[in-house]
Amino acid sequence: MGYDVHITRRAEWFEDEGPEITLDEWLAVIRDDPEMRLDGYAEASLPSGKVLRVADASMAVWTAYSKHGVGGNMAWMWHSHGNVMAKNPDDEMLCKMWQIAERLSAQVQGDEGELYGPDGQVASDPGE
Repeated sequence: MGYDVHITRRAEWFEDEGPEITLDEWLAVIRDDPEMRLDGYAEASLPSGKVLRVADASMAVWTAYSKHGVGGNMAWMWHSHGNVMAKNPDDEMLCKMWQIAERLSAQVQGDEGELYGPDGQVASDPGE
């Protein structure tokens, strides 16, 4: 499984109603950002030696990520249900997501509703 973080325009990323980030907007961000690359799929090698491949036309990778390619690490992001998502992002990736959110007039929100700031740290937590 893992923990998802979302770039969203909605008050809560999971809401069915509210402003969406369109696929065209996401693709424009990728096209205009020299650090992003549209791959259309993500691959990961499993301990068994098999390769897990997920195909999605919106799947992009942040190539300037400091751990890019190290031990199979890749900073994948993709468009889903009017949001942009990443699985298990670290602080560095959360900072990049915040920069992208700024371009999209959006916010970075975790699965539990917490909002992340420009430093990749939780800026507001719904539990507080």
